[in-house]
Amino acid sequence: MSDSQSKPSLVQNAPQLTHAASKLISAACARKSAQIGVPMNIAIVDTTLHLLHFERLPGAKLTSIDISVNKAFTAAGHKAPTSVYKDNVWPGGKAFGLNNSNGGRFMYVAGGIPLVARVDGRDVVVGAVGCSTGTPDQDVEVASAGVEAFERAWGEQHGDEKLKAKL
Repeated sequence: MSDSQSKPSLVQNAPQLTHAASKLISAACARKSAQIGVPMNIAIVDTTLHLLHFERLPGAKLTSIDISVNKAFTAAGHKAPTSVYKDNVWPGGKAFGLNNSNGGRFMYVAGGIPLVARVDGRDVVVGAVGCSTGTPDQDVEVASAGVEAFERAWGEQHGDEKLKAKL
C-alpha cells in the first residue's frame, strides 16, 4: 500500500456554484416574480453559505433583504428547504429555539430551497436560493422557478441526468 493510499485525504474537491449559474437562477426568479406581480428580494449562496448573487427588484420590501439572504443561508447549510422547519421551531416543537441559532440567521419561513447537482453519481448541495417579500407560498413559487432553471441548465450540460431538488 502506498503512502497516498494509507493516509486520509487532507483536501477535497467540492463542486461550487458559479456566478454564471447564480445569475441564471436569479433571472428565472425575476421572471416568475414579474409573472405573479410580487417584487422579490432574490439571494443565491454557494456551498460556503456566502452570498454569491443578490437582486432586489423594484418594490421589494427592504425588510425582506436579510430574510431572503438568511433563507438561502439556511437552505444551503441544512441541505433542506426552509419550510421543513416551520412546525418544529414553535414552543413545544422538536427543534424549539433552533431559529435563534447561527446568530439569528436560521430561517424557518418557506422560500429557501437548496440547489442540488448530481456529481459522480451522488446528489450534492451546491448552494441555495432564497426569496422574500410575498407570502411564503409566493416566495416558494419564485424560488422554485430558479431551482427549475438551474436543473434544466444542468441537465442540458450533463445529458439526461435529472436532479432531485428537494422542494
